[in-house]
Parts: sequence; structure tokens; C-alpha cells
Amino acid sequence: MKINPLRIDTSKKDFEKKISDRIGINDSANKKVQKKVDLIISSIRKDGDKALMGFIKKFDNYDIKRIKDILISSDEIKEAYTYVDKLQVSNLKKSIKRIRDFSKKQKAESWSDKKDGTILGEKVTPIETVGIYVPAGKASYPSTVLMNTIPAKIAGVKNIVMACPISQIEDHALAIVAADLCGVDAILRMGGAHAIAALTYGTKHIGKVDKIVGPGNIYVTLAKKTVFGDVGIDNIAGPSEIVIVADSTNKPDWIAMDLFSQAEHDELAQPILISSSMKLLNDVHKSVEKILPSMLRKDIILKSFNSRGMYIKAKNMKEIASIVNRIAPEHLEIMSKNKKDLLKLITNAGAIFLGEYTPEVFGDYCAGPNHVLPTSGSARFSSPLGVYDFQKRSSLISISRKTATALSKISVSIALSEGLQAHALAAKYRDK
Repeated sequence: MKINPLRIDTSKKDFEKKISDRIGINDSANKKVQKKVDLIISSIRKDGDKALMGFIKKFDNYDIKRIKDILISSDEIKEAYTYVDKLQVSNLKKSIKRIRDFSKKQKAESWSDKKDGTILGEKVTPIETVGIYVPAGKASYPSTVLMNTIPAKIAGVKNIVMACPISQIEDHALAIVAADLCGVDAILRMGGAHAIAALTYGTKHIGKVDKIVGPGNIYVTLAKKTVFGDVGIDNIAGPSEIVIVADSTNKPDWIAMDLFSQAEHDELAQPILISSSMKLLNDVHKSVEKILPSMLRKDIILKSFNSRGMYIKAKNMKEIASIVNRIAPEHLEIMSKNKKDLLKLITNAGAIFLGEYTPEVFGDYCAGPNHVLPTSGSARFSSPLGVYDFQKRSSLISISRKTATALSKISVSIALSEGLQAHALAAKYRDK
């Protein structure tokens, strides 16, 4: 099959329809999965450990004799280190330091102001228990462990529980080592919707958590969406996406590879290139065709490009910014020479990478900022995962007798206008 992303031009009448159709995702398949997810969650809530053991055997391919066996032991953690070479451990530590240094700058502290004997402020406290979900399957994802655990630790979370469908220690050794280096308190070998349900509602042997973070497949995503409200979550993650803005001064091979870096995630990942240069768009496509055959995940990349990929020809910088803000991409690479001017016009993006020497992949692993980002246009109203996601704010109010007299009159007036007598009287009692 020939690689053939959608080519659209802002000057054409059909531009609006084409970009709208391409950005949207058909969720009809999700409705079928949702029914299965609902059954899994209800089973966990009803039968606890018994149901959980059954789902672990069925979906995680791990046959346990007793529920306690899902806990990765200290001996198994030591075993994991034997499968990881010293260079890998060293590189993990370097990445941890960069992420930790960045995260420390995000930590909020309690504050208060005092005036006329009245104190107003906020008491900032960490969430007590957090569940970190780490996907598995054919690969190990230590970067997911780092990005979700480090900000929680910086925030002061006391108990961090990691859930990951680990069948063989050797296959996921790097993720286990990453969890140990980051100070995860417990690693549970379970995944899928049943893991989300167990962390949310608890069982006899699995404690409840206050918030669940981390990516997963459609079952995990829909399970998090379903239990939200009974537990906090980070976001509802969609397929990975990247928008690259480039011009004729940029290297086509580099652009092609950066597009591939997101397209290789899955068939629904969305690689998008925007430029005012038709020559650049054509040159990048030549690079795409040239490099694709050498890619190990070329089949996934091909389907991603053909089903969701786009080359967008725009007139000028203002038009490019408008398109980017409309897409509100998870990842935005601005390679073009006018990157600083364009940056001023960007309001919607999860993470912004400036310049040819700042590929998205650095953000995935070790640049410092978090790689857990808003997807599917949610960068219009949400932000990357950070320390602030693991902290709670309680308003702090202490009113002096003098100030109470003034506030009483204001409150009585508003309360009576709302027809709330008890509110008004409670305020009036303080008018002494």
C-alpha cells in the first residue's frame, strides 16, 4: 500500500470539511468496549479479590494461586536489576534528575495574607495515595514510570502504588528498576480495566487510592472515565498526535522521522505537517517514502499516515497559528525560522518544541517537562501532568470581629435576594 496522507490547502473551499473530518475519531467501537468495561468494574466491586484473580488470569496471562502473589517482591526487584545493564541505570538516573529538577519548580506552598485581623489564604497538602498505571504488552515503559511518579513524589504523596500487567520480570525489568529508583511503594502485576477498578474501589487485599494517573489501552481509558468521581484521574487520553510547523530552511528527513516517532505508536496516532511552502511539503513526502521501508513498525506508520495523517498548505504565519490553535495538539514542533514570532500566537498546545534540535522524543524521555499531555484537542482547556496534579488546596479563612460586621451586611443582602433565610440569619448573628 502506498503511503498517502491527506493533502489539504487552506485556500480551497473544502478545507473546513476535510480538516474537521480528519481530526474527528469514530467512537462507535468504544460503545462496545464500554459494556465490557462496565461488567468488569461491577464484578470487581461485587466479588473483589476473587473476580480480580480471574481477570488477571484471563487478561494478563498470569495464573496466581493467591491474591498476594500479584505484589512484586523485593527479591523480584533485585532480579530485575540483573537484566538491566549499568548504562541503562545510569541513563535512567540522569533522566530522573532532569525531571525532578523541573518538577521542583512547580510545587505550590501554603500562603496567607493578614489584614485588619482577618486571615485569608490557602493550605496546600499532597494527595495521600496515588495509583500509577503503566502499560505493558510487547514493551517495557520506564519513561511512563518516571513521568507519573516523580511529580507525585515532589508533591509529597505518601503512598504510590504501580499497576502493570507484568508476567515475566525479564520482559519488564527496566520499568521495575525505574519504579524502584523513583521510590514506588508497591508494584502490582495487574493491568486493564480490572486494575483500574481494584485501585478505585479496593478489595480485601488491595487498598483504595485517591487518584489514578498513567496511560493505557481503550479498556483502561474507558475504565478511568467510568470511575472518575469515585477517584481522581489525570485525563482521558486519546491517540498520540504531533503537529510540525516547518519551512524550506528545515531538513525533510528530520521532519519525516519526527512524524514517524508519533505515527509508530498506533494506527490512530495523528502526524500532521503544516507549512506555507509547497516545496517543503513535497520534499518531506519524498523523505517519508524513502525512509518508511526501513522502519520496524512501518505497517503501523503506514496506517497512521493514511487514516489520520495530514499535509496542510497554509498561506502565512497567522493562518498557521489559527490551524494549530484549532487542533490544539498534544505535541507541537515549531521548526520554522519564525518560531519565536509564531510562538506568541500559539494558545493551545500540550507541549511546544522550538527549533530543529528539539525533537518531541527528547520530551518523551529526558528533557525535563512531563510527557503526560492533553490529547484530542483537550489542550484547549487542560495542561501537562505536573506536581500541581498531586496537590490539593484548602481555602483558609479567619474573619476578625471588625471585618465580620462589614461582611455580615453584604451576606445578609445577597442571602435574602436568594431566598435563603438561614444564610441571612447566620450572617446577621455576626453583626455585633
